[in-house]
Amino acid sequence: MSSSSETDSPASSPVDTPDSSDGVLAEQLLRLTRRLHRIQKRHLEPLGITPAQSRLLRTVAHYPEAEPPRMADLAARLEVVPRAVTTLVDGLEAAECVRRVPDTANRRVIRIELTETGRATLRRLRNARTGAAEEILAPLTTDQRELLGGLLNALADGPADAPADGRAEQRGC
Repeated sequence: MSSSSETDSPASSPVDTPDSSDGVLAEQLLRLTRRLHRIQKRHLEPLGITPAQSRLLRTVAHYPEAEPPRMADLAARLEVVPRAVTTLVDGLEAAECVRRVPDTANRRVIRIELTETGRATLRRLRNARTGAAEEILAPLTTDQRELLGGLLNALADGPADAPADGRAEQRGC
């Protein structure tokens, strides 16, 4: 006869049995994501930059200097509403990391350029991100890091928003 703690545990529930390992993996990934976010935030804090501002700066840096992005380009690339980009640009402009400039072909269009301060901030951000990555990956060997990198690429490159084996449709989710 099993004890009541075994019967009440989520792993022994008939509803959870088919996904128990997937559920555990999903929870582990969520915990790791939260931990990584906390560590990155701690490393970015001395720079006075939020993780969202950091992401916007990195995104702006990926555009050619000859054709900086429009606010709409940034919103689409970051997958956020345009108002969110406006707020981020306002903060980065106040910190003199970016500047708004009119488009030469259409003066109604505003483009976002990196400033020298923004480029220097990006260099410091890279160092902070490297420090955060080193902190979170410290327990892993070089081989484990390579394996993890391959696994993460496989997950990131998988089909978006599609169940891997159709189980979600079968359960009516």
